[in-house]
Amino acid sequence: MSDSPSTTPNEIVNLVELAPRARRLDALAGLKPFLRPYRARIALAFVLLTLASAALLAVPLAFRDLVDQGFVRQATAQASANASAMNAHFALLLGIALFWAMTVSARYYLVSWLGERVTADLRAAIYSRVLRQSPQFFETLQTGEVLSRLTGDTTLVQTVVGSSVSMGLRSAFQFAGGMVMLAFTSFTLFAVNIGVLLLVVLPLLMASRRVRRLSRESQDRIADASAVASEMLNAATTVQANAQEPREAQRFEWLVHTSFAAAVRRTRMRAALTGAMIGGVFGAIVFVLWLGARAVAAGDMTAGQLASFVMYAGLVAGSAGVIAEVWGDLQRAAGATERLMELLRAQPGITDPARPLALAAPSRGAVRFERVSFRYPSRPGVAALDDVSFEVAAGETVALVGASGAGKTTVFQCLLRFYDVSDGRVTLDGVDVRQLKLSDLRGAIALVAQDPVIFSASALENIRYSRPDASDAEVHAVARAALADEFISRLPQGYDTFLGERGVRLSGGQRQRIAIARAMLRDAPLLLLDEATSALDAESERLVEQGLAAAMQGRTTLIIAHRLSTVRRADRVLVFDHGRIVEQGSPAELLGRDSRFARLARWQQTHQPTS
Repeated sequence: MSDSPSTTPNEIVNLVELAPRARRLDALAGLKPFLRPYRARIALAFVLLTLASAALLAVPLAFRDLVDQGFVRQATAQASANASAMNAHFALLLGIALFWAMTVSARYYLVSWLGERVTADLRAAIYSRVLRQSPQFFETLQTGEVLSRLTGDTTLVQTVVGSSVSMGLRSAFQFAGGMVMLAFTSFTLFAVNIGVLLLVVLPLLMASRRVRRLSRESQDRIADASAVASEMLNAATTVQANAQEPREAQRFEWLVHTSFAAAVRRTRMRAALTGAMIGGVFGAIVFVLWLGARAVAAGDMTAGQLASFVMYAGLVAGSAGVIAEVWGDLQRAAGATERLMELLRAQPGITDPARPLALAAPSRGAVRFERVSFRYPSRPGVAALDDVSFEVAAGETVALVGASGAGKTTVFQCLLRFYDVSDGRVTLDGVDVRQLKLSDLRGAIALVAQDPVIFSASALENIRYSRPDASDAEVHAVARAALADEFISRLPQGYDTFLGERGVRLSGGQRQRIAIARAMLRDAPLLLLDEATSALDAESERLVEQGLAAAMQGRTTLIIAHRLSTVRRADRVLVFDHGRIVEQGSPAELLGRDSRFARLARWQQTHQPTS
């Protein structure tokens, strides 16, 4: 069996979906699909762990023989005859130590590799699943919360898989083996020891349940702080413009303090639990050793037997302490795993159909809404679209006009299948969009948003994002058509210039022209323009309008716009109000009568800025 199978994140997600739903005490079972591909390495690590534990358990036996047959006999008249035997015992001890060191080293490498590999797979699977979620998913879960789980929670899992589990198993083996050897060495002392340990350990195990609840609480508080930090850092200029830095710093400080308080409660409980277990175990062992010393004095035990019993008792006590610490780590990891599994089990609201249909090749971009009604899941009492019907012919340009909240953007959301309509149907080239693969549907659509996303990459890669296989020459060509080449060429490294997070090194008009070039490179038959010029000054608007004109050539275009200059180029205008189409016609036709659109146009001309 290969140790590194080619398991993709999507395949792992599918495995997780088949796993039983984690119960409170079985949350870590959700990691099984991520461990399964590496069974060979796990088995090898287990063998090495067993060998290392056996080697360590052999040390007290060798030491017993060394004391009884070496030191004790050498103290008698047979000292010279036993010198070679003593040397042999020391050689045996050295051999055991070297073998133990090699097995521990190999096991450490294997489990550390496993921890890193499983964590990487887990992060990739969660990220893949989150990317497939519809916008509805992010209405209730902040981005910072997801990032917290991708980092903090997976780090806890990495600690457990790559360290704690191995330490726990090793200590469990040594604890069990030590107990067996204690019974073999002196059953009487062992019986007393086990009775005292049960009295000490059982109550502590019952108390450990609280650690897990506190661990989950601590991780939730960390996620809250991360979510706020992510939101505020993305809105840093708005915070500064409103002089709210002290308020936001105080709010974050309060969240950090809350997280710290939760962590302190968890740590206090873990410290008390660990201290009580170690203290109780060592107290029990000291008591038993006192009984053993009396047995040696009475001649019921040899000095070597007592020495080996002391070493096994120390081994058992040390193992018990490690087990207590690992148990706390497992409790924390169980809480983290629960949160991670919640993301992995989140089902996308929008999925591919079981038997998808194909678009005609080439696609024409014809759009039709047939008596469409839709309500957002977060606002079920308000109809975003109410019995809307319209048709956009291939190559036609249609403008959607109306007040904010009238339903214009919802048209785009339903067309892109970010949401599915409640009633009616939306078609592209005569095919219901719900019968198309999402990649085919969205591959036939290019979008220029009001606030376009510019990635932390070069200008070249930002434009190429819509078609990663495009050549540099193709990118340069669409940049020239979108009038982006003139400012990109003046950047320090030209097309290779890093544009900064969210394009902070560009103006609003420049970001729009990058987005237009990206849409043109996609070469989709249907173009959606979502108020692409609404936030621009007159000069930037003129340049962007020229870029848009080039992008619209030969494509079906839907435009959401408020500015009359943008709407005038449309073949037809649809006026929306409260989720309904209240007027439609050509711009000239609507302007020629006392229509809602004409009143809006007159108001806009009256309030046109002079600068």
